Amino acid sequence: MSFVHRARHLAAVFIAATVLATVTAPAARAAEPYEINVILSLTGYVAFVGTTQQRSLKALEGYVNAHGGINGRPVSFMVTDDQSNPAVTVQLAHALIAKNVPIILGPTGPDTCSAITPIAAQNGPLLYCATPSGYPPPGSYVFQSLFTAEAQMLAVARYFRERGFHRIALLVTTDAAGQDAERAFLGAAGLPENKSLQVVAREHFGIGDLSIAAQVANVKAANPDAMIGWAAGTAAGTLFHGLKDAGLDVPTLTSAANLNPAFFKQYGPLVPTNLYFAGVPYYGADVLTDPATKAAIATMTTALAALGARPDQIAISAWDPGMLLVDALRKLGTDATPAQLRAYLVNLKGWVGVNGPYDFKTYPQRGIGAPNVVIVKWDPDRSTAVAASKFGGDPLPGK
Repeated sequence: MSFVHRARHLAAVFIAATVLATVTAPAARAAEPYEINVILSLTGYVAFVGTTQQRSLKALEGYVNAHGGINGRPVSFMVTDDQSNPAVTVQLAHALIAKNVPIILGPTGPDTCSAITPIAAQNGPLLYCATPSGYPPPGSYVFQSLFTAEAQMLAVARYFRERGFHRIALLVTTDAAGQDAERAFLGAAGLPENKSLQVVAREHFGIGDLSIAAQVANVKAANPDAMIGWAAGTAAGTLFHGLKDAGLDVPTLTSAANLNPAFFKQYGPLVPTNLYFAGVPYYGADVLTDPATKAAIATMTTALAALGARPDQIAISAWDPGMLLVDALRKLGTDATPAQLRAYLVNLKGWVGVNGPYDFKTYPQRGIGAPNVVIVKWDPDRSTAVAASKFGGDPLPGK
């Protein structure tokens, strides 16, 4: 090959390489995933919650990436396990903060969330806990999933009152979730419109207790019309064992953390005949009319079905926070700072998820409240919960 031909050949190779680099470089950058760091309880006493939330985020990841990702970048939820241990949660959070991550989604439980709330509240990163229990400071960098205990218990008190359940017993765990539920119900029962409600027993037990026979005996002796048996997971199993052994079968409201197939597979034969939950709109098909909420639920249902799963309240506790963060990043860009993300969320109104319309100005750090709550009843024949009330707690006829 002559010098001229060789020079022409090299020039052609150089031009082709330059064109290829120009074409492929943006595509390679676009393919880099945007990582959202997640802390969940995949082992330990609330692992049944954390593993369900992990599956929900996996379904969400698949849906988002099939619909353009975040401005062309795929999203990746990077999950680490805190073992249901607040001390481990703190260690994981500090490690992520040292990397200057803008977002932490999770953790799963009220105790783990409260352990890292002080770390993030003032300066970030934006922390979106996947638990309803707790009280993040208004205007802070900390947000929480679902509705407050107060919102739930306002609907519960209304339902009990209108159903004629006036003598109410409380049997709750001594952890943060149990304390929240008790405090919230006592507050709701103390309102003038609920003066017909009388708390006839207040009993407590630890999440690690193996027997609650004495507490159940005291509740039974109080002769309640209904009770709030607030516990989750294995502690709820202990609760329902105790009620069954004592022959106490009254209408009972329990934590919606138990509203999932795994729980009923293990403890279904033990639960009271009439078991209620303060539920999310997904369970309110008989009373749900908003088309946008129905569409959001349909999207989630399809995404979970692709993984062989069905929605439940635990899956929903992770789905809406994940989708909210994705939509925020789509609007603000993937370079959004914690301060920008916080400002976006605290002012957000009108966004619709599977829990209905959100309004963070009316319901700070949550976006939803009592109008989003529906009282639902477990239907063992259908292996699901069905609406027993309208939104807000007003009983449905015959329910």
